[in-house]
Amino acid sequence: MKIYTRTGDRGETGLYGGLRVSKASERVGAYGALDELNASLGVARSRGLAQAIDDLIAEVQEDLFVLGAELATVPGKEDSLGMRLVDEASIARLEQHIDASEAALPPLKSFILPGGVAGAAELHLARTVCRRAERLVVALRREEPVRDQVVVYLNRLSDLLFSLARGANHRAGVADVPWTPRPRG
Repeated sequence: MKIYTRTGDRGETGLYGGLRVSKASERVGAYGALDELNASLGVARSRGLAQAIDDLIAEVQEDLFVLGAELATVPGKEDSLGMRLVDEASIARLEQHIDASEAALPPLKSFILPGGVAGAAELHLARTVCRRAERLVVALRREEPVRDQVVVYLNRLSDLLFSLARGANHRAGVADVPWTPRPRG
């Protein structure tokens, strides 16, 4: 089977369920951002994260694939995907991981600058991609139906990625770098 189909050569793509849409549509932009987020998490995993974090990110990547499939489906036909969609239990799982991650870290006293060890920097970058994906899904939801759980999951995921980035630095003995506003004048 060839990887190219030529069906998108005119700037359209097919959603699961048969509808053809512009590649510039908000729906395609939203699931494209999820794909980019998934790829950025793959890069973070390549940086040698702790095994437990790597395993967690692998689970998140699976969830993101499900979210992308959902958004790449004609609205109202998500049941035809034949898979369990991201749900309240998925969100609760992220919240449990956030709480566990935060419990092992010193409390934040200021905003921090992204960076540190390579894995932490990649997790910070993935967090920003996640926030963009969330914004694009929210914009899509203004125009078309999108389940609330999609937005909530992405919101929690960005918090988790922030905490995991801090944790990667903490385990490496690298302190968070506080952001200090420049004084006027």
